Amino acid sequence: MVAEVQGVYGGQRDRGTSGMPTGVDASSVIVTLVAYAGDQPVAHALLRRLRDDVEIKRMFVDPAARGTGAAHVLMDALEAEARAVGATRIVLHTGDRQLAAVRTYERHGYTPIPVYEPYVGMPASLCFEKIL
Repeated sequence: MVAEVQGVYGGQRDRGTSGMPTGVDASSVIVTLVAYAGDQPVAHALLRRLRDDVEIKRMFVDPAARGTGAAHVLMDALEAEARAVGATRIVLHTGDRQLAAVRTYERHGYTPIPVYEPYVGMPASLCFEKIL
């Protein structure tokens, strides 16, 4: 995932204007999910706490598995986990060049919102929410 994002955006997506890192603090992680095709991992994502929200992070489907429904399975599972911890809203951040990801999120009912911290000032940022 990191290699693909670096190839698309270069180093411009490391930090927002606040200087806050966009990585994931392990203590904030609610769940990490991995989807398999047989014994091969083909997709992953995690759900973390971000202030008063829960946020989808590190959503990635191996290029060879795209179009198989793996992303939809992960999205459904992440939303179920968010509901299980009492979340009423789920947010996510992606980039404007990741059109397939944007389409996936929109098909799942996510709508655009203003860019939120820590992504403010990060070029090409798009943010979405879904009310659960």
